[in-house]
Amino acid sequence: MAFWPSVVVATPAHSGVGACLTYRSELSLAPGTLVRVPLGAREVLGVVWDCPATPPEGLSEAKTKPVAGVLDGLPPLNDRWRQLVQFAARYYQRSLGEVALAALPPQLRDLSNVQLARRLKRRTKAGVDRPVPAGDVVDGHNLSDEQRRALDALADAKAPVLLFGATGSGKTEVYLQATQRALQAHTDAQVLVMVPEINLTPQLEARFRERFEPLCGAGAVVCLHSGMTPAQRLSSWLAAHTGQARIVLGTRMAVLASLPGLRLIVVDEEHDPSYKSQEGARYSARDLAVYRGKVETEALVQEVELLRAGPHPSPLPEGEGRGEGVNAPRCQVVLGSATPSLESWHAADQGRYVRLAMPARIGGGALPRLRLVDMNHQPKGAVLAPPLIAAMAERIARGEQCLVLLNRRGYAPVLACHDCGWKSSCPHCSAYRVFHKLDRTLRCHHCGFTERVPRACPDCGNLDIAPVGRGTEQVEEQLAALLADVKRPDGAPARVARMDADSTRLKGSLEVQLATMHSGEVDVLVGTQMIAKGHDFRRITLVASINADSGLFASDYRAPERLFALLMQAAGRAGRDAAQSAASEMWVQTWYPQHPLFASLKQHDFPAFATTQLAERLSAGMPPYGHQALLRADARTQQAAQAYLNAAAQAAVGLPHFEDVTLYPAVPLTIQRVANVERAQLLVEAASRGALQRFLSAWQPVLLAGRSLPEARGLVRFAVDVDPLAI
Repeated sequence: MAFWPSVVVATPAHSGVGACLTYRSELSLAPGTLVRVPLGAREVLGVVWDCPATPPEGLSEAKTKPVAGVLDGLPPLNDRWRQLVQFAARYYQRSLGEVALAALPPQLRDLSNVQLARRLKRRTKAGVDRPVPAGDVVDGHNLSDEQRRALDALADAKAPVLLFGATGSGKTEVYLQATQRALQAHTDAQVLVMVPEINLTPQLEARFRERFEPLCGAGAVVCLHSGMTPAQRLSSWLAAHTGQARIVLGTRMAVLASLPGLRLIVVDEEHDPSYKSQEGARYSARDLAVYRGKVETEALVQEVELLRAGPHPSPLPEGEGRGEGVNAPRCQVVLGSATPSLESWHAADQGRYVRLAMPARIGGGALPRLRLVDMNHQPKGAVLAPPLIAAMAERIARGEQCLVLLNRRGYAPVLACHDCGWKSSCPHCSAYRVFHKLDRTLRCHHCGFTERVPRACPDCGNLDIAPVGRGTEQVEEQLAALLADVKRPDGAPARVARMDADSTRLKGSLEVQLATMHSGEVDVLVGTQMIAKGHDFRRITLVASINADSGLFASDYRAPERLFALLMQAAGRAGRDAAQSAASEMWVQTWYPQHPLFASLKQHDFPAFATTQLAERLSAGMPPYGHQALLRADARTQQAAQAYLNAAAQAAVGLPHFEDVTLYPAVPLTIQRVANVERAQLLVEAASRGALQRFLSAWQPVLLAGRSLPEARGLVRFAVDVDPLAI
């Protein structure tokens, strides 16, 4: 007897390939089974979505290719995972296979059944198979009253929880305690904890391993992020999928991991834009986490109701209670931040989220005092104000640490000739190549094109070419010179270090740099935004931002929200030791000290800032009061990109729900050419999310058909970006 499985494979939405492809199989394959199937001249990995016993109408056996093989030994991907993937593909206007296969580890596509069995056996030997934690939390910490109240509220909350906790208020300890409760309440429970960036995982992983490996055994805590090797990602994914891993720590990709026993999802620093993918499916991991919690909860409740209502009622799974407290059949979602996104804040105002406040720091320490340095009154050309240098010298002499934030890596953003006007532009992008002094290169941060620094101006031969502007390398060099005479308490000279994407590029370098900060070997750390959030540096008492004004007058309406969050998060690195908190400070160099944003920042008053920003968004109809999508087009010429977008807009007239949306004319992106590909975008707005989704669904076939129009000649690709974070 033959079966006709519908299989999803990795095909992008713009390819025009259907959501599922039909194959032939001699076996009945359960939905969620991983298989290998022929696709053109290749053999690819696919996921069975359905397996009927009759072929689709009009499809004969002779025209259908057989399934090439089944990955034995792996449990099928469950219904909840497939529902999550299906929703993500539909909402973000991507193909089903593109989302489903992107969620699987790449190495899984190349394994034979023998190799897979070997790795599964290795995983079984590596750790204890789902042990049951017992006893109370062993942490050696006394919870604050705020932490206890938050945990009690978490146990009773029936909606996603927005944990609004000041930096240093002990949110991580709440995550640890909530994880412990979830694991104790349910014998097969799993917990997903997400952070926005890879550099935050080592510190968090150390705390979770220290806390839970004694209770759950080795291998109970695994990581999932793009910085891992293919073999490491496969090992972690297998542990999560088989239930051996009780806790998964990861970046945004982890939200799509297979976790059959999921009971708790934590999204730390939920405001961070890194949770929104900027390529591929362009999904928001934070929003998918909320949806996943809903799906998991509905399935758990349904499962319990079926057990209770059956003709021969079965005993409830161990730990399942009456639907209340930590034993409730649900998957709790916790969104944590000291500066929540305005979307989450608005959802809490509407009652869709439960907001829990933790305004006090652990130990009763004070939040850093804000000091604004008016650069109008500083020496002309000063990169670092003299009062700031003096304050840093005092801290170093006392054995304290300082942090300097500049969100621009490299030595200088541009190298220029002041005789003829030549600048270090990238030949492949509409951007400048950044001058990196350490290796004497000009490097494009968009396409990666790199050349040695020329000895003279390529246009006029002038030998006097000079850097314009400054990056972290230059600030590191200048600080080292300015603090050369400053001594530490032991008489050693002050040490300045830098942490950014360049200095942490090599494997293991991030962990080494973090260790030097924690041990006190470094006195001043210069870095980009990667140092401004999540780190628990206990000796830092002074944080300085030396180029904050760039976010005050940006064209992006989200720029003030991002700047406020970045500065508050950076300030939170200071004074985390309660004994030193009273003397902790945040210095901000600015040419506009009277700007209203700084007034809220000085009071650490995020609610006041959020109220002001939401009022502005409401008057302009911007998210969260309106809803947006971008249609992006990449082409060989800017004219071709815009022509395709404008043709798509014309073809949208008369489509269902067209009257519910507003389409704006096509415009180039801010950086319109990257790697010799021209880029343009078209904005779509709607008053409601439903109206936008209905229109996009009707528009998708038109976009696919539009590739064959004369206007689309030269089009490379198009993509729909739903809920964009950058316009």
